[in-house]
Amino acid sequence: MKQLVFALFCTMLCAGACRAQQPAVSTPAPFVQWEQKKIDLGKVKKGEKRNLFFTFTNTSGADAQIELVDACTCTTTDYPRGIIPPGGKARIDATFDSTEKDESETIDINVLFKQTDAKGIPHMEIVQYAFDLVK
Repeated sequence: MKQLVFALFCTMLCAGACRAQQPAVSTPAPFVQWEQKKIDLGKVKKGEKRNLFFTFTNTSGADAQIELVDACTCTTTDYPRGIIPPGGKARIDATFDSTEKDESETIDINVLFKQTDAKGIPHMEIVQYAFDLVK
């Protein structure tokens, strides 16, 4: 019995030591921090228009600038065209027109920044809104 306990103890000790030798994986800080990435509009009557907005803070440590904001044809957007300094806040305004909708959905809004990551890929963020269509 003592040998079994000793073997179990050694196995646990080795496993802990092996984990301690693995390099820590660091997660990069977010490029921007959103106050809210998804907005629920609740019930929306077919044909109704709703205004909403998404606010974010530039947490990248460098200047940021939006290149493009893209959404489905039911959504029009307006966004700041200038530079957002580190720590600066900005807002994307959107108007949803439910006229052509036939069912409830979640809509993505793609935000593409001019700045790139370490691999040269532009930073892209996705925010969303959802609605429950009432006919």
